[in-house]
Amino acid sequence: MLNKRKSPRRKMVLPVKVSIDKVTHLAHTIDITHTGARLGALRTPLQPGMIISLQRGSKKAKFRITWTRQVAPNELQAGVESLELQDNFWGVDLSVWSVEVWVTTSGFDGAIGLNDSAPTQCSFS
Repeated sequence: MLNKRKSPRRKMVLPVKVSIDKVTHLAHTIDITHTGARLGALRTPLQPGMIISLQRGSKKAKFRITWTRQVAPNELQAGVESLELQDNFWGVDLSVWSVEVWVTTSGFDGAIGLNDSAPTQCSFS
């Protein structure tokens, strides 16, 4: 299957407000990229091509619905892509080496960087 993605996804559940025709709904991300997201917990009908507003904290931006999927009788997931370039809309560093896990066990302190494919050892003390 041809991968159409412009940037890799990051699994990240973040609360968002979704505004459609001046009505606001609560939802959350399932995964995010620099330019879009997969949204979950949507309980209002959506169609590909619709323009919605998302709010994350104090940042607001317009997004286009690219696809929808019915996951339960009253719940949708939707793919969205940003129509406005914003610096760090999600409030999360999405660079490849942004995630670090600090491990402290008896005699072992270190950092492990995680990317989308596999853990990679970054440093030890």
